[in-house]
Order: sequence, then C-alpha cells, then structure tokens
Amino acid sequence: MKLDPTLYLVTNSDNMEESTFLETIRQACKGGITLLQLREKNLTGKEFYDLAIKVKSITDQHDIPLIINDRIDIAMATDAAGVHLGQSDIPLATAKAMLGHDKILGATTKTLAQAQAAYQAGANYLGVGAIYPTKTKVITVLTPIETLKEIAANIPIPTIAIGGLDQTNLSPLKNSGAKGIAVVRAIMESNNPKATAAQLLSLAQEIADM
Repeated sequence: MKLDPTLYLVTNSDNMEESTFLETIRQACKGGITLLQLREKNLTGKEFYDLAIKVKSITDQHDIPLIINDRIDIAMATDAAGVHLGQSDIPLATAKAMLGHDKILGATTKTLAQAQAAYQAGANYLGVGAIYPTKTKVITVLTPIETLKEIAANIPIPTIAIGGLDQTNLSPLKNSGAKGIAVVRAIMESNNPKATAAQLLSLAQEIADM
C-alpha cells in the first residue's frame, strides 16, 4: 500500500469495549484517515494478534495501511503494512531486515541526530514529538517545533508531527515542513470520529501542502 502520512491515527483502547473500539476505527477510516497505527501496550501477544486481525479487516476495506506499534512479530504474523518503533525498541536496521523492503518502517525521533540515524537505517517516515503534552499512557518529552522544522528540512522522508494534537492547536505547524499529523485522543475520544477525521484531514492537508 502507498504511504500517505497526512492523517495518522494512533489507537488507544483504554476503557473502551472492543466493539466500540472497532467501530471508532471504522468511522475514522470513513472520515479520511490515511494511516493507522495499532498501539496496544497492555495486551498479551495472542490478544494483540486477534485484535490486529480484526482491525486489519477494517483498514483493508478502506485501503489504509495498518502499522503495528513495537511488535514486529505481530506485524509479520498479520501481514500488516509495517511497524513503528521507538528509540528503545529493536534496532531499525534489524527490523528492516526482518520485514523486508516492501514493508513500511516508522521511527519515533526527537532530535536531528536520531532522525538521521533512523533514515540511514531504512525508516520510511519519522514521527516527531511530542509537540504538546499528552494524556496517553506513554512517557512524553516535548519536542520544539523548531526541531520538527530542522528535521523536516534535512531528512528526505516524510516527517509526521505527533503529541497532543487536535483541531485547536495545529496552526503553529504551518510552514514546519511536516507532511502529516498523528492524533490519538482527538479521534479516539470523539463523539463523531468520522466527522472529526474529516475535519482533521482538511487541516492536515493545509499543513502538508505548505
């Protein structure tokens, strides 16, 4: 599948019934997300695999690449489009060798040096942030927008801004060089994921086209 990083949904199923979680993803796909990362840090391998199969059936219907967070084994077992790795995960070059060059490899980076290393190791896109404080259950270290601009200007693969982003705080990302935005709560906690995704896609396209 083609990599389009414009509107990247990172999932969070905290306090959600599985049926609600899957319906939220389905509506977000209908609303226009272009990439989806399944991030489930508290599931067993079997639970993660089972959920990934169900999510992939939805994303495949909408021709949206499914990216698996951290778990290369789950990505390979489900034939997902790719995997996203952080700085403390398995080395990117190793992951690339395991997955093959036809799969998408994403990397979280917070500095230009990390971004350069990720690019050289074979990353296809970079998630840069957190731009703003987040309430998801991950450790966040804020990344200045100037750093985002520096990375986007010097690394020839798409840079995606992530961290606390929603419809109200995207203006500072204009002219940053970002080719997309990644959101979690803005869609996962929305009462109307389809409409929210459509609104965010429009705003993200303005940023990506600048």
